[in-house]
Amino acid sequence: MYRYILEDHHHVPPFNEPASKLIVGTNLVSFQQEELFSEFARKHRLELRLGGTFRDRDGLTSIPGDDEAIVYRDNLWFDIEFLDYFMDRARASKRPCRAAFAADDRSFAMYALPLATTFEASVDAGGKAIYLIDLWYFPRGYAPEVQPVVIPSDSEPRGFYSVPDFMAQDKVEELTHYLPRRSMLSIESWVHVYYASIIFGVFTRGFRFEEYTRSHNFSMLRLLWRGILEQKQMLTTSEVVKVGKDTVIDPSAYISGPTTIGERCFIGPGVVIDNCSIGDDVSISQGSQLMLSTVANNCFLPFRASLFMTSMMSGSIVAQNTCLQMCVIGRDSFVGAGNTFTDFNLVGEPDGKGGVIPRSIRAANVDGRLESVNQVVLGGAVGHNCRIGSGMIVFPGRMIESDVTLFASASRRVIARDITYEESDHHVLKIAEAAHQRLYPRHNETPEFEEKWEKW
Repeated sequence: MYRYILEDHHHVPPFNEPASKLIVGTNLVSFQQEELFSEFARKHRLELRLGGTFRDRDGLTSIPGDDEAIVYRDNLWFDIEFLDYFMDRARASKRPCRAAFAADDRSFAMYALPLATTFEASVDAGGKAIYLIDLWYFPRGYAPEVQPVVIPSDSEPRGFYSVPDFMAQDKVEELTHYLPRRSMLSIESWVHVYYASIIFGVFTRGFRFEEYTRSHNFSMLRLLWRGILEQKQMLTTSEVVKVGKDTVIDPSAYISGPTTIGERCFIGPGVVIDNCSIGDDVSISQGSQLMLSTVANNCFLPFRASLFMTSMMSGSIVAQNTCLQMCVIGRDSFVGAGNTFTDFNLVGEPDGKGGVIPRSIRAANVDGRLESVNQVVLGGAVGHNCRIGSGMIVFPGRMIESDVTLFASASRRVIARDITYEESDHHVLKIAEAAHQRLYPRHNETPEFEEKWEKW
């Protein structure tokens, strides 16, 4: 079987990088795809070879007919359950197929559709509205006529069921997330990175773990036995808290699973970690708290840093007393002490019935246009190579572009709109270029940089 990659060169705001180079959870999107297809090939005892890459869909016509082929856009993030469902049905049909999802699928409609531009609206054989995904299967070379394989998420509602009414857009659903048994997203915004890392990542992992232990008695007995052996509560045992070699954890730290911690990490005294994924060479100092968050390699959290449903890419620092809720932090960035990223619009909007409901938060899509993300609670994003001073307040849904420096000042305490590179405070310095080099220009802004980056 051949594997072909449809390259997506759009830069994802505010990182100014294609999706394939971004980190989702603790892994690059491109590496996650490689690992996924390797796992698929092992399970099905296939020899999976890289057939080539295409810059656009016209390249699909060159796929030869000597073997099976799978083609996917490299900004897609999906899990093995999603891939297995599609491939099992596509191969069984022995016809050219394309992955799709139903327009009324609650999970995909809530998380995949907002801010996305690559899905194609269509209908299935029964006239039901669907969206086509850039994921194809060809049994014997390219064919123009393909049949859609609609993949259900089979999601279940989970969320915060006891919150004040003013935070609930719907008093029945309140702040409910729809966690899927099969996950897929097109990474075109920092919001999609958040969804993939947190909602479809650690949150869904916890949901699936809960479902598995509930339906498999032996699994629950194994957890109980491990708790007795280690003299620990079941969710804090080595069965659900996976720790890499040479990692040092202070005895006073509290870690509950399912949680994974990489190699050569340091977890300090009084640290609280609940359902998180942590990469290699990460230092989390005393009093820090992490819940439903992901921290990639080489990150540092000094004392009393707090992450709630937040994703940090590699090499970044979140300083003391800073609280990040539902945020995404890019690579090699510094977020100073005492910063607060807010996640809720304080002023609502009339519901037409004499009441007030929260305003849905808006964020920029890949073209820079603001759209609703159908969420009433959402934080903000910091790009790569940023330096954020102390004491800032960032409004919900705001972005700080890569390579930006923000100084604490009387005029720049509250970030009420997106901050671009041109608005970076380092431009006021006479030694601006030497003090803070620009590493992530916008798409096609400096072609010579793109060439240098590809060589590097």
